[in-house]
Amino acid sequence: MIDSAVLLAAALACAARGWHVFPLRPDTRPDDDHAKRPAFPNRCTADRCDRTDPRCRAAGRHVGWEDRATTDPDRIRRAWTQQPYGIGVACGPSGLVVVDLDVPKHPADVPPAEWAGARDGADVLIALADRHHGTVDPTYMQRTGRGGSHLFYRHPATGPMLGNTVGEWGGIGWKVDTRSHGGYVVAAGSTVNRRPYTIALDVDPAPLPGWLADLLAPTVRPTYRPAAVALPPDRRGAYLAAAIRRQVAHLTAAPDGHRNHALFTSAVALGQLAAGGALTDTDVYAVLEPAALSIGLRAGEVARTIASGLRVGARNPRHLAGTGKAAA
Repeated sequence: MIDSAVLLAAALACAARGWHVFPLRPDTRPDDDHAKRPAFPNRCTADRCDRTDPRCRAAGRHVGWEDRATTDPDRIRRAWTQQPYGIGVACGPSGLVVVDLDVPKHPADVPPAEWAGARDGADVLIALADRHHGTVDPTYMQRTGRGGSHLFYRHPATGPMLGNTVGEWGGIGWKVDTRSHGGYVVAAGSTVNRRPYTIALDVDPAPLPGWLADLLAPTVRPTYRPAAVALPPDRRGAYLAAAIRRQVAHLTAAPDGHRNHALFTSAVALGQLAAGGALTDTDVYAVLEPAALSIGLRAGEVARTIASGLRVGARNPRHLAGTGKAAA
């Protein structure tokens, strides 16, 4: 087990940079990803807060990890002298955008066709920079316990507030996650599954590259939102109606933790029909967005994921009878 004094020093070093930190569960067992989770509030979420936690009770509301993150050295000392907590950095309050470049976890974890030849998230980020005529300049970098990387950038001072993205499921690419407002990362000095997170390049975070800020900017939603999709009263219309019902059912039945992925796959399926002329992109938003919001996905996340699914679906159009081509 790592020494509490080492973790305390690392937490104070983060705070000295202006990064807001909070305790993660101690890394006490091998093969236990719980060490990435906040140490408190325990068994408490915003919609199920029972006010047994003292801070939640005092505030009269749920006080989560982002609210508790701090740069106060006294609070940090009090926390990290109690237990060898891991260190979480709350990206939003710290003014950070962190690009998480992951590596495959098993031999079957291979890139989709769009990223054929890429070995990991680092390769995908370089390919993205090349596509958008940008660069990946040196910045503060951590090495993760599994061999991936965290690139720390300063959040743009102007423009939209950036959130979080996950891989190719509504994100920017295979094995590339991003964290900002509403997200956190494990800081160097911590261990997860007994694997250490270490500093790979100790420099001040660079500004977020403009090309990357553009990719991460929230998707602008269509201004028109029909209450329902108008379908022709024929066999073709019946087929489309069934396809829509099937994808909405797939989405609303998705368990917690898989809902954004389900939204992406439904958007791909309906996006193929939109690319074939049977629906419009606005129709796809109209049927998927209310269903996604009803299961707890956030509006910005929903818009981004649907837009990504439509782009992927457009690569493989499905033409129905009556549109000029046979059904695929």
